[in-house]
Amino acid sequence: MKDLLRLRTSLSEEIETLLNEQIKVEAYSSSLYLAMSSWCNRNGYDNSAGYLERQSGEEREHMLKLFRYINDLGGKAISPEVTNIPQEFDSFKGIFELALQQEIQVTSNFNRISDRCQKANDYVTLQFLQWFLKEQIEEEYVARRILELFDIIGEEGTGRWQIDKQIPKVSYGDEGGED
Repeated sequence: MKDLLRLRTSLSEEIETLLNEQIKVEAYSSSLYLAMSSWCNRNGYDNSAGYLERQSGEEREHMLKLFRYINDLGGKAISPEVTNIPQEFDSFKGIFELALQQEIQVTSNFNRISDRCQKANDYVTLQFLQWFLKEQIEEEYVARRILELFDIIGEEGTGRWQIDKQIPKVSYGDEGGED
């Protein structure tokens, strides 16, 4: 029976497994951004809290996009269990350092999955992943620009307040973002 079911999907077991692992990574990212948002809110960084809450929503949408893709191709998308989300962070700047680190890891994951798709001759999934790879350019860019604010403005005096005020204005490209 399993062989018959496997014929209903063009996804190899390996690619399906990798995509399900990425679903878990996206769910973790969404939860992490939400925890960061709460920390910022508790510490008076309202603009950053709003930005991080929106980022959480974006990561959830990325998770759902992968989830739907697997199911649409006849695979078995797995709803992830998300655990070990930190609720406390060392510093305001540390939140954005962690955000950049998380985005770099996600980019690395998508590159690895893309590589496996190419080796498996799964060009349909490889094409699907192009959207995520393009999205990661923006995600890393914005995270780096936010961290640069800490160097440019500095954290002394009203610096953190000024940084918080600028965070919603940081965007990708000349038109304020790409779709």
